[in-house]
Order: sequence, then C-alpha cells, then structure tokens
Amino acid sequence: MDTPSEAKLILFPVPIGADDLHYSLPEANREMLDSCRTFIVEELRTARRFLKKAGYRHPIDDTTFFLLNEHTTPEETLHYLDPIARGENVGLLSEAGLPCVADPGMLVTRQAQQRGIAIVPLVGPSSLMMALMASGLNGQRFAFNGYLPVDRVQRAKAIRQYEQRVLKEGQTQLFIEAPYRNNQLLEALSDTLDSGTLVCVAVDLTLPTQQIVTATAARWKKLRSTVDLHKRNTVFLLGR
Repeated sequence: MDTPSEAKLILFPVPIGADDLHYSLPEANREMLDSCRTFIVEELRTARRFLKKAGYRHPIDDTTFFLLNEHTTPEETLHYLDPIARGENVGLLSEAGLPCVADPGMLVTRQAQQRGIAIVPLVGPSSLMMALMASGLNGQRFAFNGYLPVDRVQRAKAIRQYEQRVLKEGQTQLFIEAPYRNNQLLEALSDTLDSGTLVCVAVDLTLPTQQIVTATAARWKKLRSTVDLHKRNTVFLLGR
C-alpha cells in the first residue's frame, strides 16, 4: 500500500443535460474543480466543455486528461493516480451523472482504495435516483440492472425474470437502453409484462422536456404511441 498523501481522488458528478448548472452543480463542486490540474474522463471533448461551462479557472490547454472508457484496460490506468503521490489532487469526471454509477470509474477508485488514497465523492445528479424518487415505486428495495439483451427473445426472458423479482421480493427494477432503442424497449415491456405490473418511464431528467410517468403495462400499450423516446435519455423502472 502506498503512503497516503494529503492529496485526494475527487469524484465529480456532471449535470445530466441541463444548460443552467445552478440547478445541478453545487458551488462547492465548482471550487473543488479548481484544486485539480489532472482529470480522468470518459470523453475529452465533453469534459473540456463541462470545465469551461463550470468556470474552471485554469487554462484547459495546460490541464492533463486521462481517458477512461469501456476500451481502457486496467494496465493503462496504473499511472493515472501518480499525481496524488506528488501531492496533487486528481478529479474523476462522470460523462453525465455520478462517477462509477452506470459510468466508468471503478478501475481507478479500486486502485485508490488499494493504495490508501483518500476518495472524496461529491453531491450531484443521478438519473437513476431521480427517477426512483419520482416513480412512486419501492425505494427501500431496488436494483439497477444496466442494459437488457438486444435479442428479442433474450430480452423478453430478462423482462420476465425482473418482473418475478418485483413480484416475489417487492424489489423495484431499474434499467436503461441505448437511446435509439428506447421505443422498442417500451413496446417490449408493455407486450411482455403482466397487465398490472407498473412501468415508470423517466425521460429527459433535469431538462425542460422532462417527463416521469408511472402506469400499468396495460396502460402503456395505449400510451406508447403518444410518446416518442427516440434518442432521449430514459430510465425504465418496474414495480408493483
């Protein structure tokens, strides 16, 4: 284990989509951004855009960025936390929402834990938690399941399995989909689930176009033609 320094790994949430950062970026987060000259990010262009919008005070061209996405190997990240040993804070930026929650980041937070580095998670938006809060579904027992299978047969099988967890354990089930397949997923849910199972569709959270609607699967069969989820960030929840 490395000898801990006073420097830290700081986990910075990023607004989900709102242009006005005052509603989803605490002032303390802005101040802590300025304590970092190195950031671990999923996508360089959006990270630079966020820092500029957040009022980052250092020259962005003089700031160091390390990429961490689904293609990054553990070996590639081994030096990402080295600035902390030199007494410099390192920031981990989510692409949108909370770092490490439906978002890359575990590789470096695990390394920080192993090396005895202090980790500072900051307050910020999470589409999963915001959707759960507003859904009217069980917030005491819930599970996030990521993406469902793309194959129609396997997807229907997974939907039924998650529904059984709802029925047997009272556990709310959350998942997301690639934005261009949202409409197909809503159709699959309303066709596959028991008519009385509740489905919450939470779309465009924090945006002016935000909608959070919970209805039975039977009701969604009628509603789905009036809702276009194509290429809109959406969280789906199942419950009773």
